[in-house]
Amino acid sequence: MPPNAFIGQAERPTDSQLTAALGPARTLWDELLAALAADCDVEEWNFYSRKAGWALRLKHGKRAIVYLSPGRGCFMASFALGDRAVEAAHAGGLPARVVKIIGDARKYAEGTAVRIDVKTAKDLAAVRKLAAIKLAH
Repeated sequence: MPPNAFIGQAERPTDSQLTAALGPARTLWDELLAALAADCDVEEWNFYSRKAGWALRLKHGKRAIVYLSPGRGCFMASFALGDRAVEAAHAGGLPARVVKIIGDARKYAEGTAVRIDVKTAKDLAAVRKLAAIKLAH
């Protein structure tokens, strides 16, 4: 996993800082936000620690759907999937690489922690599918 581009930064990243960090992946970032806009009505930037950096949390009401952590030239999408969502993901026609990520992911009280690096349109398609599964379950 690439490190967060805003580790050690005390203030929320500006739009220009985000663009500079993401580079060409900014298009994928914006595409994902646009695709989820109808279902994710809340966007919250959160600072978890100086070591973790900043992440954008997309929520449906009070329910967190996905966390986006900007990196250099890419970003990471993180999900906490419940058991039903994990089952649906395994049956949902996701790429084998993503199914393996889900199968290898650690389980926590909040759910199975799935993290996917987004560098290409194929990565983005998998994240969009996982977000739809999370919203449905």
